[in-house]
Amino acid sequence: MRHFTAVVKPTSGSSGSESLVPLARALREGGAELEVEYSRSLGHARDLALRAAERGRVVLGVGGDGLAGRVVGALAGTDAVAGIVPAGRGNDFARALGLPEKVADLAEVLLHAEPVKTDAIEIESAVHQRMAVLGSVYAGVDALANRHADDYRALGGAASYYMGGLRAVTTWRPAHYRITIDGTPHERTGYTVVAANSGYYGFGRQIAPGASVRDGVLDVVVIHHASRLLFFSMMNELKTGRHIRRPEVEILHGREVRIEADRALPYGADGEVEAELPVTARVLPEALHLLC
Repeated sequence: MRHFTAVVKPTSGSSGSESLVPLARALREGGAELEVEYSRSLGHARDLALRAAERGRVVLGVGGDGLAGRVVGALAGTDAVAGIVPAGRGNDFARALGLPEKVADLAEVLLHAEPVKTDAIEIESAVHQRMAVLGSVYAGVDALANRHADDYRALGGAASYYMGGLRAVTTWRPAHYRITIDGTPHERTGYTVVAANSGYYGFGRQIAPGASVRDGVLDVVVIHHASRLLFFSMMNELKTGRHIRRPEVEILHGREVRIEADRALPYGADGEVEAELPVTARVLPEALHLLC
């Protein structure tokens, strides 16, 4: 019998705490024991996850990528077992793990799957000191888009991301980046740099189709300077990953990536973490033990 602690952010509303109800029923009917902890903030969620893990519990992050990233990321480098209950707007890391959407199927995974060793990302900047996240670190127009998407939250899901992206791109001017990958510098000018562990971000967009959460490296996607019209075309191609065929898109690989820019630019991670460049992202191979 597994003993679960589910960490939920109450402000997630029906997409968080309420969505846990049918899953909790399925887990208990399957013989598991489940307790629920309600977090006051992402920092509090991290603390709750650590305390539950210290008691030998299987920790569940219930919510979107930000909440799941903070809960599960807190356990990076430990022997704790964790799971993700996707209940947010994007659910991109859950998508990369191939987690099922149906409650019964997800309960089956959480009840019976063996933990799989999975990579995480450690980020380091003036604001974040060696904090683990799950999916990707992105610096540029997409970080602005994610910030703006919160202003359109009432539209829900993909629509909020689309409107946030539209607003970000129409006001964007090219940035000059210095990207240092495993000690080798690369100078580029463009829209964004993404250090990806997961292939998905921004509500199912396949920013790095070749990325794997189990290969021990980061896929570094650079979108070079192009016309806004072309960039909007590439935004549509992110749905299928076709954008990587364009000459304006470059993909590099490495274990440690430092991103700097010629002006103050925001970076984001897992849809929630936000600060300004520079930032260093390094892969943490097999740092997590996830039910997936």
